[in-house]
Amino acid sequence: MILLVQKFDKFYSKLENFHHHKHNHQSQALTASLEAFKSHVSNCLNKLSLSSKSGFEIPSFSWIQQCFELLPIINHAFAKLVVAIDYPVSKWEAASVDEYLKYSLNLLELCNSISSSLSHLGKARLSLAHALSLVENSSLSLALKHLKPIQPKGLNKELRFQGNEEIGKPRCPNISKQAVIDQALVVMQGMVFWVCGILMSGLVGEAKPYLEMRSSGGRFVDSWLPGLDLRASEVIVERNGVLKEVKELDDAVAGLAAAIGTGKSSDEAAEELKRRLEGFAKLVEGFGKEVDCLFNKVLAGRNQLLNGLGQQKQ
Repeated sequence: MILLVQKFDKFYSKLENFHHHKHNHQSQALTASLEAFKSHVSNCLNKLSLSSKSGFEIPSFSWIQQCFELLPIINHAFAKLVVAIDYPVSKWEAASVDEYLKYSLNLLELCNSISSSLSHLGKARLSLAHALSLVENSSLSLALKHLKPIQPKGLNKELRFQGNEEIGKPRCPNISKQAVIDQALVVMQGMVFWVCGILMSGLVGEAKPYLEMRSSGGRFVDSWLPGLDLRASEVIVERNGVLKEVKELDDAVAGLAAAIGTGKSSDEAAEELKRRLEGFAKLVEGFGKEVDCLFNKVLAGRNQLLNGLGQQKQ
């Protein structure tokens, strides 16, 4: 009987060690997947940091487009993480599903805000193009009324997208698939909103959007790339978010208006403005297509998720 008990204890001990080893292996794999996701996001920011040496001196359209291109990359990295740990949305806790749906809705709203700002810049360009045609038709006094610097369009609403503070907080010492999703959600939201703050400040020509949204992701940026958030903040506040191409357009407008006002030949100034307007039109149009593409992808994914959740409840 004693021998039987000893054998049972030995077997139970081996079984316990097996489960412990298996659990440790799973925890290590989950931790590795989460760290790989964070590393990918960090590398994206690092590229942005390297390009920011010139971009932050005078923020340009091309640089904020680089910022925007991070958004689908980060979203894709999160989707890959979900697949890598084999934890589909159907298994998530309700709070995490709600947080993701809120995030996707906020991202759609941000895309709409970006599109609205691009539309405003497009209309301003058309007004200047009209002024240029008046100059070419020798209607100089009328042209002067339209030769005005581009006026920034303020936002209709505040951009304060704060995630659920409870999501992502470690609830136990052992990492789980749910914990990985929650932590990744926090990182994704923080990074996306931080980048969008830079974008919106550049497009509307004021620092307010960045200052409102930096609290969502600034702490992550500084923890991975110390000084990047501070450098962005200093330059955006100092330059009030005005883009290089907008400033160049305004300078060309001022040059043409001055030439007309002093009675000098305006041919050279008009040609300069025409060249700037043509380049600006291509930038606005190209950026607009990228924004529309992301909006459609996010909307399609959100609708697919909602449809799937609806079918589960039936």
